[in-house]
Amino acid sequence: MKALSFCLFVLLFLQACATKRPTGATEAEVLFKEANQYINSGRYILATEKLNALRSQFPYSFYATPAELLQADILFKQENYVESAAAYLVFKDFHPKYKDMAYVIQRIADSFYYQLPSTFDRDLTPGIEAMKHYDDLLRYYGDTTYAKDAIERIERVKKMLESKEIYIADFYYRTEDFSAARARYVEMIPNLTENEEKKKAMKRVLESSLKLKDLPGCDKYYGEYISKVDEKFKKDLTSIYETCSQTL
Repeated sequence: MKALSFCLFVLLFLQACATKRPTGATEAEVLFKEANQYINSGRYILATEKLNALRSQFPYSFYATPAELLQADILFKQENYVESAAAYLVFKDFHPKYKDMAYVIQRIADSFYYQLPSTFDRDLTPGIEAMKHYDDLLRYYGDTTYAKDAIERIERVKKMLESKEIYIADFYYRTEDFSAARARYVEMIPNLTENEEKKKAMKRVLESSLKLKDLPGCDKYYGEYISKVDEKFKKDLTSIYETCSQTL
């Protein structure tokens, strides 16, 4: 009797500890609700198991498509941003008419954005991808709350890319590879946002032309830049140009 009572006690204890399954009209709905419960409690492995069961057992269910998106959300919450970006992109390709596509595009952009390194001197490819998708978000869903941070994040990526270009051009200039330096400065000048950086780049284009003993280059770039700067800086450019004219 004591053994039987103990077994009954253990059984009742386990039943009391067991998580009660949510209710639903279908087993697919129950699995979907269970997955959400596990996600909310941070139990992502169990949530993934429920989603996998739903998708494999009920591939044509109403909940199959939301389950795909929820799986991408799990990857995002786990900060597996490379995997979440891929999962959201696959979802977007397979469900182009999904009702909340703004959310999907935002998550794609965020997944790439959160892959950005802390400094500009490393690979910034994720930032370029993030900008592309933030641009789509602003273009097609600019009036939604999902687009709230897009402009600020685009500007941050642009600034990092700009800083990297300046860093590379300056490196070539310091190492006296004046041809490569000039090409870099010339390319970046139209896109530079900081006026002081733009003036420094213009100056170094002329200085590189002087170092290269390229008088036609001096003529070309002086003529191009002199009308775009203030009177004070015109004197700096003119001084370099006169040196070119007198020595080359």
